[in-house]
Amino acid sequence: MTQATSGKASFTTVADGVHCVSEAFVNFYLVESPDGLTLVDSGLPAMWKTLEESVRGLGHAVGDIRAVVLTHAHFDHLGLAHRLHTEFRIPVWVHGGDSFIARHPYRYQHEKSRFIFSLSHPGGLPVLARMTKAGALRVKGVDDLSLFPAGLGTLPVPGQPEVVFSPGHTAGHCGLYLRDRDVLFSGDALVTLDPYSGRTGPRIVAGAATMDSRQNLDTLTQLARTGASLVLPGHGEPWTGGIEEAVAAARREAAS
Repeated sequence: MTQATSGKASFTTVADGVHCVSEAFVNFYLVESPDGLTLVDSGLPAMWKTLEESVRGLGHAVGDIRAVVLTHAHFDHLGLAHRLHTEFRIPVWVHGGDSFIARHPYRYQHEKSRFIFSLSHPGGLPVLARMTKAGALRVKGVDDLSLFPAGLGTLPVPGQPEVVFSPGHTAGHCGLYLRDRDVLFSGDALVTLDPYSGRTGPRIVAGAATMDSRQNLDTLTQLARTGASLVLPGHGEPWTGGIEEAVAAARREAAS
């Protein structure tokens, strides 16, 4: 993995033509293909300059982004989507199960009170504070959405990611698999940093942000079936030990 810096923004190249942009404990990804760029998730509103400078550092412009593809529509993955869509007419793709959240970023199901959970798990407070500073409370929804095909399969966007339906964190959560590069974007179905507890290592996100933890754990099987060598989560460091090992670790953590 190599890191490049352009001005104040930095990105890390994690695989061939796949670049991680990370700020305020939130990851989003740029996928390069001959027909343009795909943005996997879109961070938070204050990350606009980071996106611009990272794209420029790759020798592109924001207008070269052909699609925003969301693993799910929580506010910390939706942050730049409204601006990209309204200013550049870039389509925003999401599973239909998350279309309501994409339009209303702060109206979604979760098992536990975020306030009470945060008080009892202070390790997550610095993470949440950084996310708030990056605009977590001012994310705009997107009304005009492109929905994943009912039969899922491969999306018609640069990189041609395969959709891996993996609900639980949200009703429409999906992983995205780049078969030719053996890379899996796991979104928040499996992370290596839980923003709500501050704990690291492969795990699911706490119930303060997860709709159904039991379903989330069950549907990790869909992610494991890809056999991906490199796992790129929505929060935390890339996991290079393979998706099967990451899923096993997440299940051990949940059972402990």
